[in-house]
Formats: sequence, C-alpha cells, structure tokens
Amino acid sequence: QVQLVESGGGLVQAGGSLKLSCAASGRSFSSYPMGWFRHPPGKEREFVAAISGNGGFIAYADSVKDRFTISRDNAKNTMALQMNSLKPQDTAVYYCAAAPGGWSPRRPEWYNTWGQGTQVTVSS
Repeated sequence: QVQLVESGGGLVQAGGSLKLSCAASGRSFSSYPMGWFRHPPGKEREFVAAISGNGGFIAYADSVKDRFTISRDNAKNTMALQMNSLKPQDTAVYYCAAAPGGWSPRRPEWYNTWGQGTQVTVSS
C-alpha cells in the first residue's frame, strides 16, 4: 500500500508562487501514476495535473497550463507541484493522489489513494 502526505500550502498574493510536495510511503512508488487535484470552496474537486510512473507522460488542466509544473523524484518517493503566477481562483485545498494503473489521468475515480490535502489561499 501507499500513503501520501501533502505539504507546502499557505497564503500568497496574486502573482506569487508556491511549491507543493507529496511524500509517499510504501513499496513500488515508481510504478504508480500520480496526480494533483484541488477542491475550491463551494465547488467540486477538479483535476490539476498528472504524471506517469516514469515521468514520461504529463497532463495539465487548461486552467493551469503554462503556470504550474508537475514533477516527481522516484528515488526520494516524492512528487511536486510548482505553482507560479497564482490567481485568486487557484484558492483551494490541493490533494495528492496515486492510481493503481489502467489510468485515466484527468478522472478522480481512477485514483485509489489520496492524501489529506493542503490549503492554498491566493489573495487579491
């Protein structure tokens, strides 16, 4: 099994940057596709970014393309989301997730392990 813990959230002004981290414990981390989702206040959880086990495939939501960068370091069992040019509409609880395979990266139902989330608040 895999357990995930997010960190790095906080309060930032519009236009600023934050880097979120996801630390994984358990065996075979390098084989798990992983993703970031977010839950804005009053809205449903939405896809942010995803990365394949070896980093060869990456996908982004249109709303964050060219501003956010997803990466992973399998040797350290970590995944990161670098967020630049933050906007107030990026305010949400951000979740790290892992998928078992048979992967559809933009769909939350394909992920079976979730972290507890980290709050990102962007002020205007």
